[in-house]
Amino acid sequence: MMQSFINHGYKVVEFDELADIYVINTCTVTNMADKKSRQMFHRVKEKNPDAILVVVGCYAQVAKDELEKMKQIDLILGTNEKRDIVQYVEAYMQDEESILSVSDVLHEKEFADFGAVTYTEKTRAVIKVQDGCDRFCSYCLIPYARGRVRSRRPESILDEVSKNAENGIEEVVITGIHIASYGKDFREDTIKEINEKLNEQKDEYRLIDLLEDMNKIEKIKRIRLGSLEPKLITEEFAKRLSKLDKICNHFHLSLQSGCTETLKRMNRRYTAEEFKEVTQILRKYYPNVSLTTDVIVGFPGETDAEFNETYEFLKDIKFYKMHIFKYSPRKGTKAAVMPNQIDGNVKEERSKKLIELSDEFENMYNKEYVGKEVEVLFEENHQENDEQYIKGHTTNYIVVKVKNNDDMIKENSIQSVKIIGTDKTELIGEKVWR
Repeated sequence: MMQSFINHGYKVVEFDELADIYVINTCTVTNMADKKSRQMFHRVKEKNPDAILVVVGCYAQVAKDELEKMKQIDLILGTNEKRDIVQYVEAYMQDEESILSVSDVLHEKEFADFGAVTYTEKTRAVIKVQDGCDRFCSYCLIPYARGRVRSRRPESILDEVSKNAENGIEEVVITGIHIASYGKDFREDTIKEINEKLNEQKDEYRLIDLLEDMNKIEKIKRIRLGSLEPKLITEEFAKRLSKLDKICNHFHLSLQSGCTETLKRMNRRYTAEEFKEVTQILRKYYPNVSLTTDVIVGFPGETDAEFNETYEFLKDIKFYKMHIFKYSPRKGTKAAVMPNQIDGNVKEERSKKLIELSDEFENMYNKEYVGKEVEVLFEENHQENDEQYIKGHTTNYIVVKVKNNDDMIKENSIQSVKIIGTDKTELIGEKVWR
């Protein structure tokens, strides 16, 4: 959306600066996400009462009637409509009449392609390859906000990656709502067209095929995968993936619970044991792999015994880092009306226990890197105790910081670093000069 505005002659400024148009790209994954979005609406009008306020994203998609009652909002655009955001804004500026344009995304069958996006505020480019989700987990509103699985054509994705590479981007992040489903919606005639355009002979075209083609793009150094459905990881998938030298050895696997009974109520479609086998496969093919995950505590019906089962499961798997969420009922989902909703104090207690476990694993893994040499993609300079540092990430997504008082290390450069210590969640290193 930023690039669309820039292409039409607008200037993008930091949120803290005064602007004529504010775009709030909302999330609705939790009640707290909705609340934070509403707070942002108020902040905008406090900052500039005359500004045009545009609300887009998932909250706009599922709660348009609620948002329409908020007088401070000028435009409400759905998931697909944001592709034409500049045209909508200019139509509003001409007529000064509120605009509500939110189509029924559940009936959308084609990916809304923005084209090659090369504008990025960071040193890595985020490449969206698909939209929508067909899983319908019992706690989740996202399928209603984003619709069914719709995959982007590979030639469009590869073109975007190539253009970012030409612009000096070293790393791309492959993202989507459910990237494990990439290509499942391609029909036979679509596969035929893909084969013709990419000069291939495939019976199907899935995520692993896309990654193999992406790995051939010369100037890209790293390809990082976003959140993955665990069942995507099979022996065959991991074997093919491990042959691609640009794939980062960090995998974020959405677990949600380490108890099979809880997973059933969540409609997650795998068991705890099947998930464990996935981690074993990845560790077999990637010896220095970093595994991260999401866990929900306090899901309806989660007994003390079920939580303890999750706790012991997590102790066994030993993730590098775990993102812990307290279950938040979402109106319109099956879980919101399930019996045995969990008390908030119990959720808080369980959350703290898992956060402590996550911190323990993170510290343990970080200490193992002291004395080792790693490759770091440096991303941003920052001040700390009157010292200039530059931070970046390893291939397995561990944060490394190095003193950079003389500005010898440049942003968007990959450098060899020797780890000399740890600082809570970060590694401390020094550049290796050769």
